[in-house]
Amino acid sequence: MQVVELAFEQFGEVQNPPLIILHGFFAASRNWRQIAEKLATDFCVYVLDARNHGLSPHCEIMNYETMAADVAHFITQNGLQNVTLLGHSMGGKTAMWLALNYPDLIANLIVVDIAPIAYKHSFDPIINSLKNLPLAELSNRKQADLLLADIIPELSYRQFLLQNLVLKTGGYQWRIDLEFFQKNADAIIGFPESHDCSPFEKPTLFLAGQNSKYIPSGSTQLLFPRAHIVTILNAEHWIHVQNPEAFLTAITDFLR
Repeated sequence: MQVVELAFEQFGEVQNPPLIILHGFFAASRNWRQIAEKLATDFCVYVLDARNHGLSPHCEIMNYETMAADVAHFITQNGLQNVTLLGHSMGGKTAMWLALNYPDLIANLIVVDIAPIAYKHSFDPIINSLKNLPLAELSNRKQADLLLADIIPELSYRQFLLQNLVLKTGGYQWRIDLEFFQKNADAIIGFPESHDCSPFEKPTLFLAGQNSKYIPSGSTQLLFPRAHIVTILNAEHWIHVQNPEAFLTAITDFLR
């Protein structure tokens, strides 16, 4: 399996215990800077850009097997030990697959509002709407936002997606490869077959948004028997954005 060298941002002193943050689909390390800065008081925090995201290399194959291998490579290459691994959404699935297949690399696992299951939603409408934006005609980001409003009515989500639209010489272009995203979208909403995996027996925390349904009852215990589930009030899927204080409190209480 070919791994890629992941781009990353580092916060905190290297002598502190290592904590790695893995972002979700369409996101990047920059989305986690404020959380990383808070955690950097007690940890050396590494926020990674997954393959095809942020500043990391683009690859035609993007699934949880390859993304977990990328992170495992990062851990061993940097000589990190007793790692706390924190992942949100797609990053949470990457973290779970890594913990199940490379358990010796991980001391603690934190999974944010996702479960080790396949979901039924589709990213096709969103990806198609992004692909259909007339980039050559855009003179500012606000135009792109207005063109997406009917298909993606939630303003904050549109703005999140449009962080991947960058202005370079000659006009706007996507930082991400939308063709690769569309090709691998089914793998992202799925989860690899885990019947041959031994359960991850180390401390595990699942954080669920009060108004989210991404962690169904009974979906975590088989693979993560030591899992503790904490519900974050007044939050949906983007827990770290919608209730960052409760999010950070749950993490620090768990790690203490």
